[in-house]
Amino acid sequence: MNTEKRIPDAETRAKSIARWREVNLMLEDLNMKLAQAQAIAEVDLQNSPLYVRRRERVRKQLEAFKEHKLAEKAGE
Repeated sequence: MNTEKRIPDAETRAKSIARWREVNLMLEDLNMKLAQAQAIAEVDLQNSPLYVRRRERVRKQLEAFKEHKLAEKAGE
């Protein structure tokens, strides 16, 4: 069996290009929706009570660490 590949005619190529452009736009739209959903989820996470408590705890630990380091330097 000899199956030679043929170059499609101009009309078929134009239809294919138009369809690929449409698919590309659909994917771009989906990508934008996913980015928006990710941003919304990030805002929700930042405002969650658990995250706020963790952020405050880490801030206090960092301040205590800095004070400890300053006290060590002053004691030298």
